[in-house]
Amino acid sequence: MNTYTNRQWIYSKRPENVVDERHYSLQTTSLSTTELKENQVVLKSKYFSLDPYMRIQQSALETWERPHPLDTVQGGAVVGQIQDIHPSCREFEVGDWVLSYTGWQEYAIADVSGLRKLNRDEVPLTTALGILGMPARVAYFGLQDVGQPKPGETVVVSGASGAVGQIVTQIAKIKGCHVIGIAGSDEKTKYLKETLQLDGVINYKKFTTQKEIHLELKRLAPQGVDIYYDNVGGYITDAVIDSINTYARIIICGQISQYSDGLDTPNLGPRFLHKMLYKRAKIQGVLARDYNNRMPELLEEMTPWVQQGLLHYKETIVNGFENLPKALNMLFYGKNTGKLIVEV
Repeated sequence: MNTYTNRQWIYSKRPENVVDERHYSLQTTSLSTTELKENQVVLKSKYFSLDPYMRIQQSALETWERPHPLDTVQGGAVVGQIQDIHPSCREFEVGDWVLSYTGWQEYAIADVSGLRKLNRDEVPLTTALGILGMPARVAYFGLQDVGQPKPGETVVVSGASGAVGQIVTQIAKIKGCHVIGIAGSDEKTKYLKETLQLDGVINYKKFTTQKEIHLELKRLAPQGVDIYYDNVGGYITDAVIDSINTYARIIICGQISQYSDGLDTPNLGPRFLHKMLYKRAKIQGVLARDYNNRMPELLEEMTPWVQQGLLHYKETIVNGFENLPKALNMLFYGKNTGKLIVEV
């Protein structure tokens, strides 16, 4: 029998605006292998994924699911290593690295049915949380299934330097599109332009109104916008909608500009549906979970892209289990580039 001292971040208070350490409590418990049931393992967490959807789950209202329950471990994706295993398990071994959804705790008991085995010799372990993980799933299938990009079309991506955005922009380039990325700093737009080789970039903080962004977008894309992949919302989205072409496709992946203020009582934006009518455009929301069963399809195509250097990616890694709430807060101030991860 093995016993582990287990620290857990408990989600204890529902935020009304920005989420931070005030909404969590750090608890210490013990976890014993006597608790293992058939087809279960003990995991030691190594890398934690920080994602904007966590704030949506903290809404007081139902979204795609019921609100995250208070006084429970904060949920989230984790890369960990198997420490102990029930004798009934045949497909995993002690020492295997896996992707799980066991949340903010240093150790966890997990059913093997919910684990994805990782090969650290094939690609870095952290890619399972970003470039080959959930963000990739919503980027890959959202762009291709809903956007249906064609060579020569213009694609605009907001939040383009984030975990999802950096993937969408590169897939669009691979598909032969003219790609414009919107981000919030010169450092991020430099990454988009010089490393990801986008055709145009906009630092939205230099254009403080919808009209200013619209004019800059018109300069960069005088031919109009065929596909808009939206991770941000707000006045940036208002500006892009003013530039859409007939039969444009608008993919709503995130609205992070709205999460910290008014998530439960959103401000009403401009009445833009008349523009959808004029342009016969399509708007569709996408969730990564809609494509869970298609992950093998994604990995088959995208893993070689990563191995061959066709896909670039950035990760912002924060050290220390104790820093998880502070790291989550970083998302809403644009302090990360690419995938945000906490390492233990």
